[in-house]
Amino acid sequence: MDSLASATESMLMEVDSEKQAIKRDSGPEPDSSPPSPKVSPKWNPSEACRPSLDDAPIFYPTNEDFEDPLAYIEKLRSRAESFGICRIVPPVAWTPPCPLKDKRIWEKSKFPTRAQFIDLLQNREPIKKSTNSKKRKRRIISKIGYSRRRRRDSDCDVESPQDAEGKFGFETGPDFTLEEFQKHDEDFKESYFQVEDGTNKKFKLKVKDIEGEYWRIVEQATDEVEVYYGADLETKKFGSGFPKHSPGSAKSLEVEQYTKSGWNLNNLSRLPGSVLAFESCDISGVIVPWLYVGMCFSTFCWHVEDHHLYSLNYLHTGDPKVWYGIPGHHAASFENALKKHLPDLFEEQPDLLHQLVTQLSPSILKEEGVPVYRAVQRSGEFILTFPNAYHSGFNCGFNCAEAVNVAPVDWLVHGQTAVEGYSKQRRKTSLSHDKLLLGAAREAINSLRELAVSRKKTPVILRWKRVCSEDGLLTKAVKRRVEMEAERLKELGDGFRLLKMEGDFDIKRERECFLCFYDLHMSAASCKCSPNRFACLTHAKDLCSCESKERFILLRYTLVELRSLVRALEGDSDAIEAWAQNGRGQKPKQPKRVKEALDLKGASCSKSGGSSKAHKQEENNHQLGSEGLQSDLVIGKDAATNRLSQSVELLKSGSLVVKKPWCSKQAIYSKGFKSRVKFLSVLDPTKLTNYISEVLDAGLAGPLFRVSLEEYPSENFSNVSAEKCWQMVIQRLKLEIIKRCDQPASYLTSLQHLDSINGLDMFGFLSPHIIQALEALDPKHQLEEYWNQRRAKVFGGELTKEGEKDDDTEKVGASDPSMDRDTRLLRGLLKKATPEELAMMHGLLCGETRNTELQEELSSLVDKMEKRP
Repeated sequence: MDSLASATESMLMEVDSEKQAIKRDSGPEPDSSPPSPKVSPKWNPSEACRPSLDDAPIFYPTNEDFEDPLAYIEKLRSRAESFGICRIVPPVAWTPPCPLKDKRIWEKSKFPTRAQFIDLLQNREPIKKSTNSKKRKRRIISKIGYSRRRRRDSDCDVESPQDAEGKFGFETGPDFTLEEFQKHDEDFKESYFQVEDGTNKKFKLKVKDIEGEYWRIVEQATDEVEVYYGADLETKKFGSGFPKHSPGSAKSLEVEQYTKSGWNLNNLSRLPGSVLAFESCDISGVIVPWLYVGMCFSTFCWHVEDHHLYSLNYLHTGDPKVWYGIPGHHAASFENALKKHLPDLFEEQPDLLHQLVTQLSPSILKEEGVPVYRAVQRSGEFILTFPNAYHSGFNCGFNCAEAVNVAPVDWLVHGQTAVEGYSKQRRKTSLSHDKLLLGAAREAINSLRELAVSRKKTPVILRWKRVCSEDGLLTKAVKRRVEMEAERLKELGDGFRLLKMEGDFDIKRERECFLCFYDLHMSAASCKCSPNRFACLTHAKDLCSCESKERFILLRYTLVELRSLVRALEGDSDAIEAWAQNGRGQKPKQPKRVKEALDLKGASCSKSGGSSKAHKQEENNHQLGSEGLQSDLVIGKDAATNRLSQSVELLKSGSLVVKKPWCSKQAIYSKGFKSRVKFLSVLDPTKLTNYISEVLDAGLAGPLFRVSLEEYPSENFSNVSAEKCWQMVIQRLKLEIIKRCDQPASYLTSLQHLDSINGLDMFGFLSPHIIQALEALDPKHQLEEYWNQRRAKVFGGELTKEGEKDDDTEKVGASDPSMDRDTRLLRGLLKKATPEELAMMHGLLCGETRNTELQEELSSLVDKMEKRP
């Protein structure tokens, strides 16, 4: 009987133990109230495993340093990057209020948690092996690891149960309020550490005591320790620990300064100078901060930031966080050490490092030659992590922290490395690196132009200037990417047609490679057989097995344009002017398809557009002619005229120049005048596009008129006559129509109605609202020729004879005796010049180098010209 009783008791104990294990593995019921920790004392200071590490650097910015976060990060980078992490202690006066402490949030708002088993972070068996093990019961997994960052607000990346099977991860914990979680942590620590001495007097634990016990649990794994962590909480839902601007709310001046501060993590990512400013979407956890509510031992495991970005973490309140950092240039050696010591786990989960569920002791890493540095972050302090720097850590007790990413220009080289690595791993990206790179390049070019034109030296302009020039960080990053693109296009050979990408290709939805998920903002391969399927240039040949005539490559910019972009960043004034015309906008105003020569084995872009819709149009209307342009421009002449009837938009009225060439009887030509008009594109006559018409200062030669395509400013037409500028546009348009319609040159006569387009009208000089704006520049009527003609018209008279031309071409010419000799001969010369020669002459006459010596040289040149027969 004794033996039976003993066996029965043993069996009951085993069943009870099994029930406890199952209860622990299953996690609490979803609707259960927060549990009260029942922890038996486990702490034995003599068994502490605190690693011996050097400290990461600490920085104490002055009030002046603290005014510009990105400038300060740039300043400390050379001293701190080799440590992987650093601590930043704000000036004493910087004490932002914390809205989380508001009673309504502190006591009422609940947040979700994850259950973490600290003893399994390093020493655990693979799931498949541990399922059959008698040493440890299998834990039921309800959520796998940390959820990945969401690429867009409405796009959550959640793993399916099938993906979850066979992986270790953190379970779902109960929901808490901040008040409840703080109480839970206090109870846990009192029970675990027995923080009372023999006199029942509590004593305060030191960070080194908690750290030593943490690593004992991780390394030895003899005790089961379960804690909760409120990680990756979206501040848009739960609230931020920093004050945020809300329309209509009255805030004190003191609170308002923290609302606008660059160190407020809600503002950091999109500060001027941060490349993330060119991402239009609020990517949760990258651009919009995440909140972290910790308790004793709750852990953030070894990881690098998405896209190898910088991160900045601020501890709003509570107990310290202990951080460990590894320099970015030792990332590979860290990964090798982890695989060496945890081979079975990596064999089961090759992407283990992406799951953020694994720790490895700094002591072991040091033995493997991997440098590890410690930082202890206290309330009111920042921790900065650098690109590609692995970091991890744990909390010493209840605390609230907030973190976000940031991307100074020096990050671009790291970000490019990251996306190339993601492609090889076939891992999804969180953002479009190329979009950020091109956005930064355009912004830098705008700053270079602003500096050249206005001489303004604002901190933002100077910051962009520093990263340009041949040796600039931004120039090098763009040049590297362009060379990469050129090499990949070259490797494709002639198996694909090259088309221009439509402007809205990836505006409404992300485009990524079907095979490796590489972002396709800059270029994409596709085929008629699958119009909604795309590939990166590396995997273009894997897309399908169709014949080459069916396959095509979409290019946002041709190689000619991209190399012009590099020249602009290097300081080439013509390239700067051409790219600055595009402005800062990330989204094209309308989709456009352009035929343009490429410097790639002599290949040229196809005449059709880039989308599947364009391909269908090309199939049905083979040469974009007989049923399209011919019917529109020849048969339906009236319809075509109505289509071209567009109002002119005034962009700049310019400034008055009181000299003979700067007006005619019909119009005033103000210096710096700029207008916009919509008209058939000379690059694709099936489309309407915007043209920019300008009046430039050609020095002694008077006004120089220029017309350019707004989206492609390198396509421009210049002349000393506004009429002739648009005549050049019409001539180019006719030739493009003939090409597309496959007609002989005699077909030009069928398009003669295009000659009725009036250049002065297209500039806007005959539009009433523009006339009114230009006349307002000359209230004293100093331009006599123009005002005499206006008065004559008012009184019913005409100063010109019947049949005599009255335009800015013939009347303001080389034969006009009222002009001085130099101006008369120069204008005669410029009328015969090509557009390229005109642009060069404009630079000589109006550039920064213009001086008395140059004017004397020009006068001498005119003398020689006058003596010629």
